[in-house]
Amino acid sequence: MSIAARAKRLTYLFHRWTGVAACVLMALWFVSGIVMLFVGYPKLTPWERLQALPTLQIQDCCVPLDKVLAHSKAPGAVQEIVLTSIRQHSHYRLREGKGAYLVIDAQSGKLAPPMDAQAALDGARAFIPHADAHYLGTVHEDRWTHARSLDPHRPLHQVQMDDAAHSLLYLSDATGQVVMDAPRAQRMWNYVGAWLHWLYMFRDQPVDPVWSWIVIVLSAIGTVTAVTGTLAGIWRWRFRGRYKSGARTPYREVYLHWHHIIGLSFAAIIFTWIFSGLMSMNPLGVFDARGEKPNSAAYRGATPGAMHLPLNATQALGLLNDAHFRANEIEWRVLDGRPYLLARNAANATRLIVNEGGNYKVRERWSDVELLQAAKRLLPAPVLDHQVLEHYDTYYYGRQQEAMMGAAERRLPALRIRFDEAHQTWVHLDPFTGDVESSSDNAQRVGRWLFAFLHSWDLPVMLQANVLRDAILIFLSLGGLALCITGVVIGWRRLRIWLGQRHTSH
Repeated sequence: MSIAARAKRLTYLFHRWTGVAACVLMALWFVSGIVMLFVGYPKLTPWERLQALPTLQIQDCCVPLDKVLAHSKAPGAVQEIVLTSIRQHSHYRLREGKGAYLVIDAQSGKLAPPMDAQAALDGARAFIPHADAHYLGTVHEDRWTHARSLDPHRPLHQVQMDDAAHSLLYLSDATGQVVMDAPRAQRMWNYVGAWLHWLYMFRDQPVDPVWSWIVIVLSAIGTVTAVTGTLAGIWRWRFRGRYKSGARTPYREVYLHWHHIIGLSFAAIIFTWIFSGLMSMNPLGVFDARGEKPNSAAYRGATPGAMHLPLNATQALGLLNDAHFRANEIEWRVLDGRPYLLARNAANATRLIVNEGGNYKVRERWSDVELLQAAKRLLPAPVLDHQVLEHYDTYYYGRQQEAMMGAAERRLPALRIRFDEAHQTWVHLDPFTGDVESSSDNAQRVGRWLFAFLHSWDLPVMLQANVLRDAILIFLSLGGLALCITGVVIGWRRLRIWLGQRHTSH
């Protein structure tokens, strides 16, 4: 047998026997993918969180910041200072240099007591008023709380609410605030949606190499199964002439016949989705940033614990009220060595309070000049160019809440800055907050195309045509599902024959 003939036979055999299991797995992926178009993995978005907070009141607010910082062993290392509400009462939330939280009562200036069952119930009722609450205990991690962003808050307190949505709430043991909400319908759909799609039944912790490699290996096998199936289908298809049956496919048995036709019709999209799913796992770190990461500390110039406006919270709230802005949270920040306050309201709209010429002023945003000057600290490389984005582009865009990145803030306009260094790093800055919203180098941008684009069809023009996009994705998914169902039937029949032959031989 020639090498070409052997390679051809191996291709047939590989597709035949890997397809027995791969078609079952891929059928689950197609079904769960359709569900994920409409129901996302549980997450608490910024606007959901802020809507549940009361407006900050001037009355009885608040102790001076210096008194608050005195609770920290290293005030100058405090990375985050936020005036917020916990259980309907104003509190300062501090995050220290090593990531631990301190919570201080804004009226008394005393440390908040440790979380317990009653505090969790009170916090849950503040988040969803007028509903009964049932404390379920603490959990370090479960099927809905794999996100690494929740690590500083573990263990999490679970509270089941008797609201119309039957919401399951998770509260931070460190801050007492709700950090995740999961309505019952969302949880139920997720069993056949994201939880199933990402094979989370195999995941045991936020960073789980066993789960990662299970997904990588299964995706790689599925990719090769799709490639070998496509090759086998092309080899057996009569592009010129026909078989004796009059058809271009040699298969007369109904499942084999349609598996061949559907497979060739949907081969490209099936391969694309499985391959891009493999790329989503960043196998062997192929899409990791190659150069230096943007230096956020240098960009800020100082920590808010070391440098902050000598403006107390009562004065800040007065200024915001005069500007007709009702704040639900205020955060002390620094940009380019310049302290400022960032206020957010229930809709997650923002305002800045800055010192200009000795006077405190409420502003909507930083100027492009101010942001560009601060951005020069991000990398030890010159700025190649910058551009104000008035519309979303292929690397900076918003997603619907159901999507994996549906909780990311993506305001417009934004400032895109490109650095002149070996890996061509880009950053996107939000002028309304001063945040670095995203950064990417060449390797990460390649990953964006091989995963996000191929898997989610997330170009802005595609996302804008959401109904048409959803309809096309559902149609293609149903085509892939039909292929997998025929493959499962074929595989099961072959497996029965093989098992029967083994039984007879014994």
